[in-house]
Amino acid sequence: MNISFASPSVPSSGALVVGVLEGGKLTPSATSLDKATDGALERAIAASSFSGKKGELLDIVAPAKLSNSRILLVGLGAPAKLSEKDLQDLGGSAAAQLLRCGEQKAAFLVDKLRGGKPAAERAANYAYGALLRSYRFDKYKTKEKPEKKPKLKEIKVLLEESAAAKRLYQKLEKIAEGVFTTRDLVSEPANIIYPKSLVAEAKKLSKLGRKEMEKLGMGALLGVAQGSAHEAQLLVMVWEGAPNAKDKAPVAFVGKGVTFDTGGISLKPAAGMEDMKWDMGGAGTVVGVMHALAARKAKVNAVGICGLVENMPSGTAQRPGDIVTSMSGQTIEVLNTDAEGRLVLADALWYTQEKFKPKLIVDLATLTGAIIISLGNEHAGLFSNDDKLSKQLTEAGEAVGEPIWRMPMGPEYDKLIDCDAADMKNISGGRAGGSITAAQFLQRFIKNGTPWAHLDIAGVAWSTKEKPTAAKGGTGFGVRLLEKFVADNYEK
Repeated sequence: MNISFASPSVPSSGALVVGVLEGGKLTPSATSLDKATDGALERAIAASSFSGKKGELLDIVAPAKLSNSRILLVGLGAPAKLSEKDLQDLGGSAAAQLLRCGEQKAAFLVDKLRGGKPAAERAANYAYGALLRSYRFDKYKTKEKPEKKPKLKEIKVLLEESAAAKRLYQKLEKIAEGVFTTRDLVSEPANIIYPKSLVAEAKKLSKLGRKEMEKLGMGALLGVAQGSAHEAQLLVMVWEGAPNAKDKAPVAFVGKGVTFDTGGISLKPAAGMEDMKWDMGGAGTVVGVMHALAARKAKVNAVGICGLVENMPSGTAQRPGDIVTSMSGQTIEVLNTDAEGRLVLADALWYTQEKFKPKLIVDLATLTGAIIISLGNEHAGLFSNDDKLSKQLTEAGEAVGEPIWRMPMGPEYDKLIDCDAADMKNISGGRAGGSITAAQFLQRFIKNGTPWAHLDIAGVAWSTKEKPTAAKGGTGFGVRLLEKFVADNYEK
């Protein structure tokens, strides 16, 4: 979709999108359109339940005395209460309505308003929300009827401070590139995205293959991959945006990248197994956030590490009861081969610390179904050994609309993965606290003194319903959160 910014000049064709304040009060642009249509806007509001509350939409089709196809009224509520996320949601909701109606082009009319954010900032966020909502994964639809294809190709955002709005939008557009990268990767089927092909999708990186990982002693990660015809890969991405910083230690992001998860010998039920193509959602997010940081030339040193495997049953597959030795030297009894993500992350986390000595680590993984039982599909689970890091991540998530909720950890939970045959087992053996014991397992591979946070995104990486800035499917959850986290706390 082409999004541009220009000075106010109402076009004579296409759709017009204007704001209405709380209580049905028209903005200056809406007032002008109301006069031009002999009061059509006021009459439409009076004849409906639309009152200008935040997020309300009212569609006026074929407005009188105008050649425009429609006027879409968007409820702004009270401008002083509109956050950046609210503005993005408004832009996304307007774009979704235009897409549903089959519009080809539209103009967003943005006015100066008392209270709240400047017009340029509001305009940039409207456009950002519209861009995010425009994403569609349709590359395999070869027989889709023309009338079902999206027709919206152009949005012009019209305001007096158009140059300032464009500058603000350019940064947001780069973040959207990262979000779309993640959505693409998560949406691809497993016959297209597997460990080696996912590496090929990432740019300016290095990778480790099976032989290199064997030399490093990554028995936990390699054990998961040994049943697949696709070789495991460790993807290493480096962004040096602050080469002259006194403290050159990077922030590190680590992602679970199980490109398809059958459960291995501990085979999953057939129903719903097709969804396991997005079990690489954590790795997809790490690739996306590294893309976003590089695209906007973030002044930070960052590394992204992804453990990439396919978990398959075969004659060479890992068996329940096998004992593997991780890169850290700790041994693990594998009681359930479907608890494989933590094995992948164990070696990836240790490698990250040994190789890069980061100032902090955030790992992301579609790790447990238990987190969905705890938090549903509304929040990701946060587990951490550091209060400051937890607070920074939580605040970033709230700001961009990707909420996370901190879960407990502690010695009593940790004891549940103690093992008679090895240093630890990969499941507790019971159903209670499954997401917590998984986090306790990961913490055993974090060196003392390293601030660490684990985000269990199993409930939020994929959505079965539309959201203001995302269609059904891969959400790209975590890219905007981590970009905001870096921008607010670690850029020099």
